[in-house]
Amino acid sequence: MSQQRYKNIPLRAPWWDYARDSAYFITICTDHRQRYFGDIVQGKMEPSPVGTIAINCWDEIKHHSMNVRLGEFVLMPDHVHGIIVLEGNHEYIERQEFNPISWKLHPRYRNPGKNTISSMIGSYKSAVSKHAHRNGFNFKWQSLYHDHIIRNADEYERITTYIRTNPSNWSTDRFRR
Repeated sequence: MSQQRYKNIPLRAPWWDYARDSAYFITICTDHRQRYFGDIVQGKMEPSPVGTIAINCWDEIKHHSMNVRLGEFVLMPDHVHGIIVLEGNHEYIERQEFNPISWKLHPRYRNPGKNTISSMIGSYKSAVSKHAHRNGFNFKWQSLYHDHIIRNADEYERITTYIRTNPSNWSTDRFRR
């Protein structure tokens, strides 16, 4: 098989700063779409212990990142959907760039990516895995995740409705295995 067959195609929008104030629709799947998180029963999600860990860790995102508000979230048997809203992050970044003290720090101690969507999702995935494994549960994430930059209020409402109704639509989900 040729090495050229698989190219490194960036999944994130190269023209976008993922620390920028905006709303982001996030989807994260389990490895091989394994149903680690529980089951849908009569249109409602019944979380497993690993699912409960995933819910609790999502709620913690706002306590571990600055300028974050969490929008709608849903746990599904093999994936999660959620909205992360960055508000005021741009002003914080600008203040840091012009802060003379921050320029004196060695680059190793400055972490401009700390409040980015990718760092938040990486931390979330790590926390869920860590707590699941610590409690003796078999669990693994898919290595990547999907994001969508929400561009306006209508789109935000449409995605919020999609997230809320996802469990009741599980039986017709085209990705359901």
